[in-house]
Amino acid sequence: MGKMVHTDKILGVLESAIRYLVNSITSLKSMNAEAFSNSVWRVAAELEYALFLFSLTIENGQEALLKLNPEPRNLQLDKILLGVKDLIRGAQEYFKNGDLLNAFRNVRLARHYIFYVQNILAKRGRKGTEER
Repeated sequence: MGKMVHTDKILGVLESAIRYLVNSITSLKSMNAEAFSNSVWRVAAELEYALFLFSLTIENGQEALLKLNPEPRNLQLDKILLGVKDLIRGAQEYFKNGDLLNAFRNVRLARHYIFYVQNILAKRGRKGTEER
């Protein structure tokens, strides 16, 4: 598969991630926990797929140079999700301008924050089952 195919797929996957992200924000506001959890899971899956496609597109070893693991502290879920949306939009712009490393960096950071949200959801789920 050529790099051009990956380019089209990456942009499509990022658009899909944003759609699921918008769904997750809407579900959070309407307090629909199941729809929120499902949408967050889909965002994470799309971001993972985008990172896989990036790994096929970026020169070997370049992505390894990027070390990103900032920990969000005391942020509300809606703020994290809006930040993820900004990161994905930024990744799209970087990508369209040919800056693959910064696009990759943004997607990787967005995925990191989505994993943080998933961790919160998992803890809430465990807490809920412990109380039963």
